Amino acid sequence: MQYIGNSALIQKYNIPGPRYTSYPTVPFWDKEGIKESDWEKTVKRSFNESNGTEGISLYIHMPYCESLCTFCACHKHITKQHSVEDEYIDTVLKEWKLYVDLLDEKPSIAEIHLGGGTPTFFSSVNLKRMIEGILNHATRHENYDFSFEAHPNETTEDQLQTLFDLGFNRTSFGIQDYDPTVQKAINRIQTYETVNRINDMSRKIGFGSISHDIIFGLPHQNKENIKTTIANTVALRPDRIAYYSYAHVPWIKGVGQRGFDENDLPKDEYKRELYELGKQLFFEAGYEEIGMDHFSLPTDSLYKAMKNKTLHRNFMGYTPGKTKLMIGLGMSSISDSWYSFAQNEKRVEDYVNRVNEGKLPVFRGHLLTEEDLIVRQHILNLMCNLETSWKNDEMKLDSMPEILERLKEMKEDDLIEVYENRLVVKESSRMFVRNVCMAFDLRLANNQPEGKIFSMTI
Repeated sequence: MQYIGNSALIQKYNIPGPRYTSYPTVPFWDKEGIKESDWEKTVKRSFNESNGTEGISLYIHMPYCESLCTFCACHKHITKQHSVEDEYIDTVLKEWKLYVDLLDEKPSIAEIHLGGGTPTFFSSVNLKRMIEGILNHATRHENYDFSFEAHPNETTEDQLQTLFDLGFNRTSFGIQDYDPTVQKAINRIQTYETVNRINDMSRKIGFGSISHDIIFGLPHQNKENIKTTIANTVALRPDRIAYYSYAHVPWIKGVGQRGFDENDLPKDEYKRELYELGKQLFFEAGYEEIGMDHFSLPTDSLYKAMKNKTLHRNFMGYTPGKTKLMIGLGMSSISDSWYSFAQNEKRVEDYVNRVNEGKLPVFRGHLLTEEDLIVRQHILNLMCNLETSWKNDEMKLDSMPEILERLKEMKEDDLIEVYENRLVVKESSRMFVRNVCMAFDLRLANNQPEGKIFSMTI
């Protein structure tokens, strides 16, 4: 399949920009951070407003990996010493107890997601100890959804069975690419046979939703190995597929993006052709496009949420529903009380020390203004539904004239439709949705970064 697109538009709009898993984006959080009292106040407010209805979400960051994947920009700690597990689990449970003591009643947990790092670095015994320790101080929401990320090479049947028995029903496998040359460059070597085995094992145990993560734009990728990767992927019939654009951010400390250089990466329009090729192959296999960079089978809850317009986006990516309060546990985790954000200490040692002092391990955060809250909702609408409106007073911004002025060129380029009080991103222009969001991003407009802080939008 030959991708037919406008290369001039791709070159024009392929600029550095946020991924909008939050607004404001982390680089534009208030420099002075957030007071501990303000963070606790907004957590309690959000909890009291929503615990009895939608419940809360927990994201638990499991930072350890046995080897470094050189495409990764996540916060991780590389070690083969599994003796680190016990102290880390102890600390996560202590941090959870600090939050429980802050709240007025037992939390009702609607969502748990284990991310990393490599959550399956941890033994079955410690995974069970952690989840049971959390649930000892909480109840399960009637519509709970527990999920975890897993490395196919480092996941055992015992781990899968243990998590399934604890209520986990969805797993996500990091595949990235099946080509040996690409795998060597990113130091993520895993065979199709390994993935097939762990995928089949998950189905037999009873997991209702399986997701595979693939990345386009990796070093040495071309159309032929993308075709092979996607053929292998759809043959295993995962319920969801995340088809992410590789974010090349080697200037960020600790990302470990080495083993290749920029000359090895697919560029601009060719990179986009890899995405469009993948998208077409997913469509032919019966998958539907969800938001940005995600696909699912029509039977999956993510597709149903898109059709019902209940799709949500947060630091964990797209989710079928929203909880107002998401508490992040573990080093570097980001929490979201809707009214504010807070990020934990980014070094394991600092995280452990703060929690052992009996303090929430927050090292930076942001208290949203009324304007922030309105912009946040517009950007969420665009990222989830490809449209937004300002018919109601609570969605109107004083800055709307300048926002519309920034959108003028995109309208002239036939990427969007703008009505009196409503904006729609054309289906054919879905690739430019981050650029549309940037027009609403008042903090970005007023504080253009001097150096590199974002990956390219396309």
